Amino acid sequence: MDFKTPMFELIKDASTNLPRDVIDIMEEMRAKEEADSNAKSVLGTILDNVDLAKVEQLPICQDTGMIFLDIYYPSGFSTLMMRKEINEAIKEATQANFLRPNAVDVVTGKNTGDNIGNGSPSIYFNEWEKDYFEIRLMLKGGGSENVGIQYKLPDSTLKAGRDLDGVKRCVLEGVFKAQGLGCAPGILGIGIGGDRGGSYYLSKKQLFRKVKDASPDKELAVLEKDILESANKLGIGPMGFGGLTTLLGVKIGTYHRHPATFFVTITYLCWAGRRKIMTLRQDGGYDID
Repeated sequence: MDFKTPMFELIKDASTNLPRDVIDIMEEMRAKEEADSNAKSVLGTILDNVDLAKVEQLPICQDTGMIFLDIYYPSGFSTLMMRKEINEAIKEATQANFLRPNAVDVVTGKNTGDNIGNGSPSIYFNEWEKDYFEIRLMLKGGGSENVGIQYKLPDSTLKAGRDLDGVKRCVLEGVFKAQGLGCAPGILGIGIGGDRGGSYYLSKKQLFRKVKDASPDKELAVLEKDILESANKLGIGPMGFGGLTTLLGVKIGTYHRHPATFFVTITYLCWAGRRKIMTLRQDGGYDID
């Protein structure tokens, strides 16, 4: 089956078309900001930019980010084949200027020019029992990636113990440290538990959730709401100019942990929440949300 063509379309859509739920929450928060404030002006400019990018089919942001893929596929398909066609789609999207070349060799400092390199793109393959593919794509900018952070509990400096109150203390400190950076307002993906690497992966997976959904775990749903409300009282605001809108959403997931560890990992997604999910059927048909 053709994997390259739908992958190209997925990348193009993610680069130029911000998800509707992200737009809706920014419009909602803009209406709440004080008239003639910097916060209202910044959110207005962002929304104008989003509209223009969609109409002109241009990238929403000049930093089209690093490519993160979480792929679920039926039994019997080769991940080698999928990776090859994904790479070809990425090269084509880069040539078409839907992606900026962002793969740089850490030793030589040379840019590959096509977004393909050692560890680029970042792909996680997950085999499942369903008969279709689900391809989750995130284009994540460098500024927002820089303000991600991981804590280990207990943390005496924050008076944070190994409990949900300790998690909240870590997250709010992380938001405070990120102020003025990472292109606020942002969305937080939070991973609790697991090992260090697994906790980072878990935190990024949360960012594929809709902005206004809630965790199915009642305690985590309460914590998500609490952190969102508390962060938006910090006064950091859009792009650090002050206001009510520091965060658009908070999403929390958990893994079981080792008895000796308790990691809290925060992945920050900027307002350009370029995440899309494609359902790809074996007959070649697909839908992008």
